Amino acid sequence: MNKILLISVFTILTLNVMAQEKIVQTAGRTQLGEFAPKFAELNDDVLFGEVWSRTDKLGLRDRSLVTITSLISQGITDNSLVFHLQSAKKNGITRTEIAEIITHIGFYAGWPKAWAAFNLAKGVWAEDSTGEDAKAAFQREMIFPIGEPNTAYAQYFIGNSYLAPVSREQVSIANVTFEPRCRNNWHVHRAKSGGGQMLIGVAGRGWYQEEGKPAVEILPGTVIHIPANVKHWHGAAADSWFAHLAFEVPGENTSNEWLEPVTDEEYNKLEQNKQ
Repeated sequence: MNKILLISVFTILTLNVMAQEKIVQTAGRTQLGEFAPKFAELNDDVLFGEVWSRTDKLGLRDRSLVTITSLISQGITDNSLVFHLQSAKKNGITRTEIAEIITHIGFYAGWPKAWAAFNLAKGVWAEDSTGEDAKAAFQREMIFPIGEPNTAYAQYFIGNSYLAPVSREQVSIANVTFEPRCRNNWHVHRAKSGGGQMLIGVAGRGWYQEEGKPAVEILPGTVIHIPANVKHWHGAAADSWFAHLAFEVPGENTSNEWLEPVTDEEYNKLEQNKQ
């Protein structure tokens, strides 16, 4: 019997297939280009253009973690730490995680350094406080974990999503969580034969829509069967966090084709009709 692969909202591709993104940095030339052109070149082209861009060796999230730990340990709490805290947030480190990271650093690098770092981190993650509380409340509603930020495919989503593997034994299972209004782009699960996807609602309220058809509401227990080669999208309702399990059906010559985003106009029309 073929092993069924369950993934989030897209076909999980191995990292060695993913295109390596090159980090573009211009701060060196902007601030020191005339005074220290060589330093500016090394900062922009080597440190960021080469070292930070080696994401096939170490991901951006891990590089952010290493960098902020190094800076805090040295007592560097100027604009450079602010920049790297902002980058860490962009690279998927959450408000809860940064608080735990700095607390841990404090025991090894010194309590005053941790205090200074917290003063900066509070500003960077200030807008996330309400979202974190809502996220924690949603976690209490369901048995499956929310998981980690789904940063690898964030370019194909509007809003934040999270991915949590549930099981890798016998059948691989992942739970996918969307914040309110988060949805993936229109996309197609291509297959010569077989293929397609199945979703099962876990918690909250969400939407599924195939091109040319009315949207379908997804609630806990709702089962959605997605045929291969059908254009569709899915995501959370405007007023609710949402989570589902996703099953990728085996097939011949399967692939994922990502298309245009679901516009606010398209999305808002669903919510208005629901009211």
